[in-house]
Amino acid sequence: MEKIIAYLSGGIISTNSEEARSLQNKSFFGEPVGEKIQYSLAEALYLLEKGKIEIYIKNKKLSEGNLLEKLRKIDRKIDVKYPVFRDLREKGYVVKTALKFGAEFRVYEKGSSPEKSHAKWIVFTDSESQKLKWHEFAAKNRVAHSTKKKLLLAIVDDESDVAYYEVNWIKT
Repeated sequence: MEKIIAYLSGGIISTNSEEARSLQNKSFFGEPVGEKIQYSLAEALYLLEKGKIEIYIKNKKLSEGNLLEKLRKIDRKIDVKYPVFRDLREKGYVVKTALKFGAEFRVYEKGSSPEKSHAKWIVFTDSESQKLKWHEFAAKNRVAHSTKKKLLLAIVDDESDVAYYEVNWIKT
């Protein structure tokens, strides 16, 4: 497969290549938006790390380090979100953004199509040095419950290792 050529413009990474459409159909990377495939920041970084994409700003090709530097300006939490995204994708899950839920990600069962199934988890990420207040935890739990998904808290340590905590409602 040829490398996908994509462009970063205004905080959005997109392409109109056939390779991108093929990868989207096969592995659910990116979202069709009009004639283009648009990538989340974490997806683009992952595909660059895996050697499947080249990302340009105008005519300048970005290295992984250059891209990460740009992404940090767009998303302050990319250093916490990306290790979670990478870990879940490498475990075979389909990972999509969850901005409309106020969370970082929606996670689908291995091999599930986001167009044909519902996400199993809604994921909130944080670093291990951050403290979570009870009312913030309750709000996250309410979001998961109201969207009929399980709450998955992904905590990233200083070495970018991820620990997961799944929260379920129990009826008594």
